[in-house]
Amino acid sequence: MKKIHLLGLALLSLLSVTVTAQVTFIIDAVPSYTPAEDTVYIAGDFNGWNPGDTAGKMHRNDQGKWEITLPAQSDQTTILFKFTRGSWANVEKGASGEEISNRSFTYGNGLTAHVSILNWADNSGGGTTAASNVIVMSTDFYMPQFDRHRRIWLYFPPDYETSGKDYPVLYMHDGQNLFDSYTSFAGEWEVDETLNNLAGQGYQVPLVVGIDNGGADRIGEYTPWFNPDYGGGDGEKYMQFIVETLKPYIDQHYRTNPDREHTALMGSSLGGLISHYGGLANQEVFSKLGLFSPSYWYSDSIWDFTRQAGKQADMRIYQLCGTNESTGMVGEMQRMNDSLIGIGFQQTNIFNKIVLGGQHNEQLWREAFGEAYLWLFNSFANSINEPGIREIVTVFPNPAANIIYLKTPGNAFYDRLEVSDFQGRQVLTIDRPKSDSIDISSLPPGNYLLKCMKDSALKQLLRFTKN
Repeated sequence: MKKIHLLGLALLSLLSVTVTAQVTFIIDAVPSYTPAEDTVYIAGDFNGWNPGDTAGKMHRNDQGKWEITLPAQSDQTTILFKFTRGSWANVEKGASGEEISNRSFTYGNGLTAHVSILNWADNSGGGTTAASNVIVMSTDFYMPQFDRHRRIWLYFPPDYETSGKDYPVLYMHDGQNLFDSYTSFAGEWEVDETLNNLAGQGYQVPLVVGIDNGGADRIGEYTPWFNPDYGGGDGEKYMQFIVETLKPYIDQHYRTNPDREHTALMGSSLGGLISHYGGLANQEVFSKLGLFSPSYWYSDSIWDFTRQAGKQADMRIYQLCGTNESTGMVGEMQRMNDSLIGIGFQQTNIFNKIVLGGQHNEQLWREAFGEAYLWLFNSFANSINEPGIREIVTVFPNPAANIIYLKTPGNAFYDRLEVSDFQGRQVLTIDRPKSDSIDISSLPPGNYLLKCMKDSALKQLLRFTKN
């Protein structure tokens, strides 16, 4: 009987052991143009989707192929992932540069998985889904607070070229995901399509500044406090970059309403967290906040910060989350609503939207963006479009082969003309133009932007096509 009893205990012990498995990913092929000096990384739901996580850094095996073995997981655990070269700016894409679904793997289905990468986001054949009134202002805008550079996108209201008006500005994070599916990580917000559609319906729309995330630096820049599991804590410096460096540049070079009443901040996930922090910490700068699926879970310091920041001026705050995000998301958003009420904000100035079945992704944020914009910018969006108040410059012929001409009514004068392509690269500059003709014969065929500058400020933005 004793032997039988011991055998039973042994069987129970075996049954209680959790079966685990490992997986090794081997990349059999990468695009031929992949820079030899670059490293491939794996990013997924197992590492916070960090595109440059050192733990996700792959190595070359004896055959020269990229390889990584992930830590063991319970049998039948499914993970989602993608491959990058250290940043979402160069995440893998489809053969034609199109967005692809997250890869998935279920542990227990073999020890080795072979994959091929067809394309990278930073070499997707020149394709774009961005509207023609979206430009890359700079591919390497300097961030002195970090001594690093960043791509900056600009969305211009459809009537920017002709209205002569000054516009509110909406600053948004994760610029890769706002306008162009070719540069996005998991689909775009369609900010440009949404605002253009609203403009077509008669609503006023703002100028939008999209700031690319820094890939491996994203967590650090979007978090004001350190997290023992994920690190971070550079959010204050990131907001100093927006407030002290980027915003003054935008206000100097474009027609904006620079006061707080016309300045907003919006982001999702960690971008929602930094928008909350940045807005409350800089209430003299921002009056409107769009907080989509905000990562309040990242640090309990968010609650003390909110209480200590207090209400310094009226704000409009839009909060969004879905019921199929993290288990605490809905409760944390409701708690933040109560915290904001507790420091003096009125419920009428806080909008909370909970989407049944909504998940933590661009689809949720894209579908809510238009509503959020109209609520945040209610007074401006519904204002009447006033006639243009400045002289209008036109370019002709358009398209053109070798020479274009500027038609400038009255005494309009510009001291600098700049031509750039739609990737933000400046290809032609004319200081103090002496005639109304511009020689474009040296430019390759394509679409271009002509900036008419005066006293370092953009006065006209024109588009033309070179045959």
